[in-house]
Amino acid sequence: MLVVILYLPQSEFLMELLLNTIRSYVPLSARDEKIICSLFHKKHYKKGDHLLESGNICRYITFIDTGLVRYYLSNDGEEQTNYFNKEKEFICYYMSFLPQTPSNVNIQALEDTTVYVISFNDIQKFYKEVEHGERFGRLAIEQVFVNVISQMGSLYTDPPEVRYQKFISNYADIVQRIPQYYIASYVGIKPQSLSRIRRRIAGMR
Repeated sequence: MLVVILYLPQSEFLMELLLNTIRSYVPLSARDEKIICSLFHKKHYKKGDHLLESGNICRYITFIDTGLVRYYLSNDGEEQTNYFNKEKEFICYYMSFLPQTPSNVNIQALEDTTVYVISFNDIQKFYKEVEHGERFGRLAIEQVFVNVISQMGSLYTDPPEVRYQKFISNYADIVQRIPQYYIASYVGIKPQSLSRIRRRIAGMR
């Protein structure tokens, strides 16, 4: 029996999760895949490192290969967590990235995190050289905007208990990976208040 073993180039093998995620939006040819692998670059962040700090320009669209991050605002020493991203998701603060102006948002790794990044100039090449590149950009950006705006809007319109229930629904697969004080920050309350809400919800089951 003849067994044929196909070897992917090392860069394409390492980026398979990224390529599969892009394929979920648009089809990719072999040529497209080579272009993508040449434009994205791998980076590692330790737990607690910042991918973006307030006052700096967001210079990359980032794809999480492994790990977990949070978006947060900082005001007079108080932090307000307003979003989380995990594996197979793109992260970018477009309000800074698109005009290339300083960000007012921080993005921090909650775990050791491995990502692939593409710069502002290289994403323009992606849109131009990948056959369905512009369509992918539109679909991906639309999804990020809808998710972020929906969750940030919830902070101002929903009471804490509803916001916590939405958190559990939206992040059911990663809730055990997020420290309780960040969950409380996301909900917009103190950790002690979160404990009371959790006990009340548990008592209703």
